Amino acid sequence: MSKIGLFFGPEKGSVHRVAEKVKAALGEQNVEMISVNDAVLADLEKYDRIIFGISTVGKETWDSNYSNTDWSKFFPNISKVDFSGKTVGIFGLGDHITYASYFVNAMGMLAKDLQKNGATIVGKVNPSGYEFDESEAIFDGMFIGLPIDEDFEPELTDERVANWIISIKPAFGL
Repeated sequence: MSKIGLFFGPEKGSVHRVAEKVKAALGEQNVEMISVNDAVLADLEKYDRIIFGISTVGKETWDSNYSNTDWSKFFPNISKVDFSGKTVGIFGLGDHITYASYFVNAMGMLAKDLQKNGATIVGKVNPSGYEFDESEAIFDGMFIGLPIDEDFEPELTDERVANWIISIKPAFGL
């Protein structure tokens, strides 16, 4: 069985910690972790089962201070890959208090590009139980992936990851 490519960024922070939890829950032997800071186009092309881990800060912060981050450099690769036949899950980190109007927006932005290129996205999450004002990650009334708030709700992370993994395992052949 081929491995699941788990692309995440940034490194050494909350996204990295949650990526490690996702890997452990799926079985370490089933997952290869790739930092988007080090990833190249060929890395995306070699996996049929992919999970992306991305973080969001407010739009005004992205626009002014984060134009040269690992994800901003990696994002253009998404539009260059044909994701037809690929199964994709997304988890996104965000701050539902400080950025209630942008909660996990990056997850939604990523999903739009993936869908344009044929990806089958799995792991939608019901927004009940989350507090926020707006999110670009809501598709047809559901989060397109798993939202996590390590800043204000870290006590909920393990349970949310466990429940999400249960929901995506069949689609990933596990």
